[in-house]
Amino acid sequence: MGMKNIMNNPEHYVDETLAGIYSAHSNRYTAADGNLRALVRATKNGLPQVAVVTGGGSGHLPVFLGYVGEGLLSGCAVGSVFASPPASTIETVARAAHSGKGVLFLYGNYQGDVMNFEMAEEALIEDGIACTSVVVADDVASAPSERSHDRRGIAGLALAYKVAGAAAAAGQTLDEVAAITRHALNSTRSLGVALGPCVIPASGKPTFEIAEDEMEIGMGIHGEQGIQRTKLKPAREITKELATRILEDGPYATGDQVAVLLNSLGATPLEELYIMYGDLERELSAAGVSIERCWIGRYACSMEMAGASLTLMRLDSSILGLLDADSYSPLVQFGQ
Repeated sequence: MGMKNIMNNPEHYVDETLAGIYSAHSNRYTAADGNLRALVRATKNGLPQVAVVTGGGSGHLPVFLGYVGEGLLSGCAVGSVFASPPASTIETVARAAHSGKGVLFLYGNYQGDVMNFEMAEEALIEDGIACTSVVVADDVASAPSERSHDRRGIAGLALAYKVAGAAAAAGQTLDEVAAITRHALNSTRSLGVALGPCVIPASGKPTFEIAEDEMEIGMGIHGEQGIQRTKLKPAREITKELATRILEDGPYATGDQVAVLLNSLGATPLEELYIMYGDLERELSAAGVSIERCWIGRYACSMEMAGASLTLMRLDSSILGLLDADSYSPLVQFGQ
């Protein structure tokens, strides 16, 4: 069966998405300098705080812009589908979000994003605005542990946004917000499994091909090659493989407490995520690792890709308090 989309014109896909978001949530979001793709909070609440700014390509809702909100991000630069936003848009967002305490750029490790965020950061620093960057690189499939700085950023972004946003809302300094976010990310690992492709509206073609009876461990959110393609396995075997690879890669030990993000890549329904969660709890319990917090649902998608990703974040008291802090976005729920 061919892939189908509900849209008007592929060329207007992103801007019509954004127009709908601004219309539905006009009390929450506004376009900085009238630029639809420079989305910031509609109001700056309370005392000045560190502005936490992200950005990335469209096609991944609720990542990236869905995390702009109270106790979360201050703004987001929006790119075309699977394309980095330009440095000028990032700069527009950062200037609009800045309230005097500096800007933390927090984004995924993709070449175009890194280049454009660095350009925006240089421009702001030249104008005397304090900036620093934290780059999320949580995908264990995308590079070996000795080259962890080369890894892609995937669903771990969602937890990083929560930690950084809560630290900023608590009045921490720019250096403190950056430090606690890096600390949390050092204990964060993710791995996904893809069952089927997505379609980029402009091309109308699947991003990759995979047989009906196949799955691929570690495929990237843009269809980047994974680490193993096999016949489709039962949920318990998929979950065991994801958990085992993450536990072997990360700083996890018997007695550790973790937060879990079990994420649909777009098409996989909640029912299947909960099947996986039951299996995951048994796997982690057998490894002596206890789940203290869990979020299950659509947190970082890739259009209508079928599949799921698992993220583990090892907890300590400093991280747990930030994960538990109040936050609100109309596009994503972090309640317990």
